[in-house]
Amino acid sequence: MEKCIRPAGDIVLLDIKVQPGASKSELVRIKDGRLTVRIAAAPENGKANAELTAFFAGLLRCPKRDITLKSGEKSRLKTLALPEGHLEKLTEIMKNLE
Repeated sequence: MEKCIRPAGDIVLLDIKVQPGASKSELVRIKDGRLTVRIAAAPENGKANAELTAFFAGLLRCPKRDITLKSGEKSRLKTLALPEGHLEKLTEIMKNLE
C-alpha cells in the first residue's frame, strides 16, 4: 500500500500536497509520503479545496459528500478522508503513478 494512503477504521486517509493555480487538475506523483496534486483553482475562499474534493469525486466516481477535508484547510499539505470502500480504487490509481 502506498505511504500516502492510511486506513483508519471505516475510513481511508489520503495525504496530499496541493499545487493550486494549475491549468488543469491532475495527479502528479507520490513524494515524501504525499500524493502531489495540481488543482485548477486559485487558493482563495476555499476554491482550491472545493476543486480538490470535486476532482477526487470524479476520479473515484463517487458523490462529493463522500470526501471530506480532514486537515489542511489553509495549507498545501492536506489530508482527505474517504469511505474505506474506495481503498482498492485509490491503490489502483496510485500504482499507475509509479
